[in-house]
Amino acid sequence: MLVSHILKLKADDGVVTIGPEASVADAAGMLSERRIGSVVVSSDNKTALGILSERDIVREIGKRGAGCLSETVDSMMTKKLVTCSKSDRADSILSTMTDGRFRHMPVIENGEMVGLITLGDVVKARLSELAMEKDALEGMIMGH
Repeated sequence: MLVSHILKLKADDGVVTIGPEASVADAAGMLSERRIGSVVVSSDNKTALGILSERDIVREIGKRGAGCLSETVDSMMTKKLVTCSKSDRADSILSTMTDGRFRHMPVIENGEMVGLITLGDVVKARLSELAMEKDALEGMIMGH
């Protein structure tokens, strides 16, 4: 299965973004309100500058206290983004996310964000694919 198929299966493939100058507290509020795990940092809603996850925020609060919530998003975001394209295979993305220990990956085409996939999206798609393969094999065995 390809990333493009995963994006089509999602109810909404839009990318939630926040500006780099926003406060970490604003980002945390957005994550909470939308019930999502990360937000892509972008000045123009097209180009990904970084990503900020709930884990990033919690780790910094644990290290430095709640005062870091007043800092800007660009001071805390992960700047070295790992991205994928619509033509990448789900099994490859699953390995990359697992090895890198992250759960969110922007999908980039021609330098612009076209979606965001999560580890959960990839696992769900892979399980669906395995179920179809199982059904096909059972059908072959049963002579259907």
